Amino acid sequence: MQEENGYQQELESIRKLMERSVKFISLSGLSGILAGIYALIGASIAWFLINSKTPRPNYYDLMFGDNILAIQLFIIAVVVLLASLLTGLWLSAKRAKRMGLKVWDATGKRLAINLTVPLVSGGLFILILIAHGQLILVAPACLIFYGLALLNASTNTVEEVRYLGYSEILLGLIAAWWAGFGLVFWAIGFGVLHILYGTMMYKKYGA
Repeated sequence: MQEENGYQQELESIRKLMERSVKFISLSGLSGILAGIYALIGASIAWFLINSKTPRPNYYDLMFGDNILAIQLFIIAVVVLLASLLTGLWLSAKRAKRMGLKVWDATGKRLAINLTVPLVSGGLFILILIAHGQLILVAPACLIFYGLALLNASTNTVEEVRYLGYSEILLGLIAAWWAGFGLVFWAIGFGVLHILYGTMMYKKYGA
């Protein structure tokens, strides 16, 4: 009986070792929650800036017709992105250290590549949309390409990332249909969904 338990423990250790070799399991659920909070704060500031111009603005004409406002919104987006990335890296590094893992190992590199390709492609596509004046599709494109990036990276991390990817893609398609509400859908996708899935990951895997 003891020998059988020993075999089971050994098999469990092998299984965990194999999982660690192919999946980035030090991803922090708390980083998702904080990223969502940053996004909601950023969206709230953007909403205030846009509505301070006129009570019922034509959002896209206003955003891209007012150079000062466009710069302000760009700064907000960059600050939210940098804060989310730095928080995610810091918390993931702390969690990896507790688990005796390295953040920048072969699995981490695969995850970064799988995320980067769709995100860079999406960023270039969005620049093309802007160049052709298709500004109303910028927010939906952000959500769709972000969802595709998560889906592409989900093979190298926890399964909740895959479902978040599906949710972002679906929300992006809905946002494309109701294109006049881009900022609202952006806040839901990058804010509410991040908090929701981050909370689920935090409860299941810890900080």
